[in-house]
Amino acid sequence: KVHPHRCWKSLYLSSRTMASKTPVGFIGLGNMGSPMAKNLLKNGYPVICTDVFPESCNEMQVSGAQVVDTPADVAEKADRIITMLPSSPNVIDVYTGNNGILKKVKKGTLLIDSSTIDPYVSKEMAVTAEKMGAVFMDAPVSGGVGAASLAKLTFMVGGPEEEYTAAQELLTCMGANVVYCGLVGTGQAAKICNNMLLAIGMIGTAETMNLGIRLGLDPKLLAQVLNMSSGRCWSSDTYNPVPGVMEGVPSANNYQGGFGTTLMAKDLGFAQSTATSTRSPIPLGSMAHQIFRVMCSRGYANKDFSSIFQFLREEEGQ
Repeated sequence: KVHPHRCWKSLYLSSRTMASKTPVGFIGLGNMGSPMAKNLLKNGYPVICTDVFPESCNEMQVSGAQVVDTPADVAEKADRIITMLPSSPNVIDVYTGNNGILKKVKKGTLLIDSSTIDPYVSKEMAVTAEKMGAVFMDAPVSGGVGAASLAKLTFMVGGPEEEYTAAQELLTCMGANVVYCGLVGTGQAAKICNNMLLAIGMIGTAETMNLGIRLGLDPKLLAQVLNMSSGRCWSSDTYNPVPGVMEGVPSANNYQGGFGTTLMAKDLGFAQSTATSTRSPIPLGSMAHQIFRVMCSRGYANKDFSSIFQFLREEEGQ
């Protein structure tokens, strides 16, 4: 039996620890941001948040967060702020707009941006933040909505090394892996490289599965063979694009949820522009970019990017 006094003592200690955690600001409560912010709450951090969509804010309020009107209001109340936004223009507006973070940011504030954006925008934001006495770090994520809910994301962090420990404290509440990549912009660079390989791998997996099926192979059997052979990859063994091969993946749910084709096309656009600026040849990356852009114009924009399999089947007239 546990002594009742010890129970009260441990409760007191844990509540004291929770009380000592200072508020964290969170801006951008979409499919990724909302579960990430909830995991901060679960870890005992008071969260002060805002989003352009009121329904997202209401959901967070029910979960115990404090909701404010603008990013500037968040900056006024918190000296550690995480942003999770759809695109570069959104990030620029949230940080430097009329009601942006940098209008009210306190000196010494740690700003962590987990959006996937152009590395050059991350570098610009870091310079602007530094002028205000704040520190900006880029920390894009890999893992998708499921990993966000389970706090199993991978964070790729770029920024001043001396600030990494402070960032890591918060990011480990939301992810299983936190990797320091180097100076500001290197987190984005790592994410862009990963997603380019992911796109190429998914197209290759979809083409292979389709060819095998047309040659008379059972898709489950073919996946099994691939996954014990040298062709195995994440798209074949964890996220197979063929309906009926795996459960719990978008292909089993009419390609709903997951990582949208639009988002993949956006990330491949970053790969394309950075490849051009660094004069790096990416023939397969460029082709993948064009394929996903065509898919967006053919009604696949909001489907998971693994719907490339369905797109290929349609292209052949089946």
